[in-house]
Amino acid sequence: MNATEKEIADYISALNAHAIVAITNQKGVIIQVNDRFCEISQYSRDELCGNTHKLINSGYHPPRFFKEFWNTIAHGRIWQGEVCNRAKDGSIYWVYSTIVPFLGDNGRPDKYIAIRADITKLKHVEQEAQRLSRQDDLTGLYNRRMFAERFLEAQRDSALSGQFCALMSIDLDGFKGFNDHFGHGHGDKLLIELARRLTECTRKRDTVARMGGDEFLMILTDLGDNADTAIENAAKIGKRILKAMAAPYFLPDSAHSPSRKQSRLSISGSIGGRIFFGNHITMDELLVQVDQALYQAKNNGKNQLVFYETDRAQHEAIRKNIALEISLRSALDRGEMFMQYQPIVDRQQNILGMEALSRWRSPEHGLISPAQFIPLAERAGLIGSIGMWALETGCKQLAAWTQDAEKAAWTLSVNVSALQFNAPSFFDDVLNILTRTRIPPHKLILEVTENIFLNAQGSPLQEGIRRLMAHGVGIALDDFGTGYSSMNYLRNLPITRIKIDRTFISDIAHSKKDQGIVSAMLTLAKALDLQVVAEGVETTAQFDYLKEAGCCAFQGYLFAKPQDISAFSS
Repeated sequence: MNATEKEIADYISALNAHAIVAITNQKGVIIQVNDRFCEISQYSRDELCGNTHKLINSGYHPPRFFKEFWNTIAHGRIWQGEVCNRAKDGSIYWVYSTIVPFLGDNGRPDKYIAIRADITKLKHVEQEAQRLSRQDDLTGLYNRRMFAERFLEAQRDSALSGQFCALMSIDLDGFKGFNDHFGHGHGDKLLIELARRLTECTRKRDTVARMGGDEFLMILTDLGDNADTAIENAAKIGKRILKAMAAPYFLPDSAHSPSRKQSRLSISGSIGGRIFFGNHITMDELLVQVDQALYQAKNNGKNQLVFYETDRAQHEAIRKNIALEISLRSALDRGEMFMQYQPIVDRQQNILGMEALSRWRSPEHGLISPAQFIPLAERAGLIGSIGMWALETGCKQLAAWTQDAEKAAWTLSVNVSALQFNAPSFFDDVLNILTRTRIPPHKLILEVTENIFLNAQGSPLQEGIRRLMAHGVGIALDDFGTGYSSMNYLRNLPITRIKIDRTFISDIAHSKKDQGIVSAMLTLAKALDLQVVAEGVETTAQFDYLKEAGCCAFQGYLFAKPQDISAFSS
């Protein structure tokens, strides 16, 4: 919308009585504020004007919050959302902001008007409600809901750090009898005291929660990088807890007693435990095993600690995964990662392009399958660096091929994981690599699986994909036919190519069902103007049938296995 200075003044006049209003130039410098802005921020008009909103930045929001915010308004779109600010005296206040861009004669924003409502009291109510929803009413410990969140955090941290964790279940011996004899009031006091002792026995990074009754759960983190050390460290904490639980409890005598004496009581507890690493097991599975260990502890007598014993194979698998992850963290720096390339050919078996495939050869573990190290990299938070290395390495090789007349027309396909695609900087990183390597963008094809698109429509992700495509980068839907694509869904996906999954190719020379499915895929792709590559072609019979069906691009062992770059030097 075009707006004159008078129109802006009219807006402010209408809003001045109730809203917090500021006007900035296109660089975000404040040029006008109303009295409500000065009042809530505690800065004078002179202090605010000429400054940016960094003056009231509370540090609450991450940099990507403001990056997305500026990206929205800089493109002439209205932004709305909650913002946490800091007043001059250091106090925090919350506002609900609506930022409206005003477009100049050149069609670009030259001013922004920010209209805000004070929602500080509402946020305090929300925060208190959240606190209550996370805490056990009686003891103040975490409740079941918050425990589940903390468990997921522990799994993520464990996968990143390579450290084992333990889940512990603590139960008072004979608590029902205590309640029946002394009453629920004293029972509650006992539980409150027990909660205090459990908290004192654990570290700040650990989690203590009450699940109900006398059932308490604990998550112990950073216990060591092998199972034996983890059990040993968890057992030390467990024994400390048992000792604390067995210490005397002092409860007032009954209310009708004339004396003010206290009763000295001793109550023991039982603990069942189970170590875990990363997300190799779910919380529900762990709880079942911990309950079994707790049951065994109670059967062994009072004041006992029992760990659930996993079989040797499971421990070995956990150890191997940890060792692999530790090695993977330094694989790039040590030059252990390398690329292999597999051709994509036409009907005459001429090379159209190459698919770049990441490989890892570890001195300690040998050649590791991508099916093993890629999921491990995703769990460990390493997929971003490995993925960018693969993309840059492949693009550098493509740049070399473009200097060779026989290979100048080749394209390069690179696999990209969903986690990479969702990284805030991914699209900028791709464009920067294209700039550095000086390859034509239309020669690069990013291969993705359709789960990337499940929640992409209307999101910054879809906008980023279209931005890449606008530069000429191709997007290929890998493993097509194994997911949930519908015709309407495909019609709206920002893709240029589909790759028919090998499961439909393996028996295509004989299976009428597979023939019908592939024929339908080819017809659909033609209607949607999509390129098609049939992957997993291993026999001449498969190749001949696919050519007859109308397929124009192929990939598989019939033509070449993935090979080192030296195989394509001539």
